[in-house]
Amino acid sequence: MIARRTRRSRSIARITATVSATALALGLAAHAPAALAQEDASVPFEIETVAEGFDHAWGMAFLPNENYMLVTERAGRLKLVDRESGDVEEISGVPDVHAENQGGLLDVTLHPNFEEEPWVYLTWAGTNDEGLSGTHLGRAQLDLEERALTDLEVLYVAEPFMDSDAHFGSRIVFDRDNRLFITLGDRNSKDFGPDHYSQDLSVDYGSTLRFEADGSIPADNPFVDDPDARDAIYSYGHRNSQGMAMHPETGEIWQNEHGENNGDEINVIQAGGNFGWPIATYGHDYQTGEQFAPTPPEVPETIDPVHHWGQDDPEGFPPSGFVFYDGDAFPEWRGNAFMGALWPEYLGRFTIDGHDVEFAERLLDGQGWRIRDVAVGPDNGFIYLLIDDEDMPLVRLRPADG
Repeated sequence: MIARRTRRSRSIARITATVSATALALGLAAHAPAALAQEDASVPFEIETVAEGFDHAWGMAFLPNENYMLVTERAGRLKLVDRESGDVEEISGVPDVHAENQGGLLDVTLHPNFEEEPWVYLTWAGTNDEGLSGTHLGRAQLDLEERALTDLEVLYVAEPFMDSDAHFGSRIVFDRDNRLFITLGDRNSKDFGPDHYSQDLSVDYGSTLRFEADGSIPADNPFVDDPDARDAIYSYGHRNSQGMAMHPETGEIWQNEHGENNGDEINVIQAGGNFGWPIATYGHDYQTGEQFAPTPPEVPETIDPVHHWGQDDPEGFPPSGFVFYDGDAFPEWRGNAFMGALWPEYLGRFTIDGHDVEFAERLLDGQGWRIRDVAVGPDNGFIYLLIDDEDMPLVRLRPADG
């Protein structure tokens, strides 16, 4: 068991989606004003501030049998949050990161058997001696008593290092077999031809990688017998996925993906699959507005997304954190998916029936929140949200009557 010190308790400020002006005047949850009531939401909910003062938070993970959770900040800080008291402390021992543009400390997750294998997994942007950057995967032990990471191991470094500060990925998810998946973006390569990084199996970028929990390569990875391919690649043809989740019933790995100009997608990952970027896509050129490649069904060797946002959607949906809802707090939403929408600033809810995906509703529309990550908490299934901005709260949604 992880050593734990007793923490003082204080009440958590809670506001409802129909909070009164009087309550706001009292200063409750100043960063989480319910600017728009949610009367039109399918299920009434309250917005509760768990903790405050986060700077460009990126990923979160819940510690088992504790009130604690971990939150990454892109500048290179790992925060320990007491979900009961709202206290926030910094964890030492975090690796040095390249905190430029989209780079920095990115995702965090725990070993699936954390109580027996107390490993914390992190992804981050780091640099080599020449100052070029690459996505790193590592793990460390968590000493909760000392508020420190120890025994840090760098498990993998994506290659090649590049002179780019964009499209690092990089979500982390374990599957049912305790295999670890991470997403890697295409580093914003502007070569839109067949030699693009995402179509080049000799480089890591624009792909999904799969590892054993210790960072070794699974023997059944699809390209381990190809001398011209990187052994860690599981799927390729991706642009930049910042949301990934395992389906709780099927065990499939799902991803959302940033497209070029309204070409955003949801994909169900397949071993060895080519998901088309940039040779087959619904995206459109940023400068001309023209679709610059055929759609995936017209390129037989590529896999069509199960859902996409096309040019007829003027807002697009640059998606980030992605979770399937399987909690008890909102039984009406069980089996749905939630994703953060970065530019239009709302939380999207989707209905899922097999691989049939339908957009259901906008939640928190008008709050002005770039929702970077979304997770279902262990506290009866409340929905936790991280916001990508300075001095922002960690909030959770709970039923209005609960």
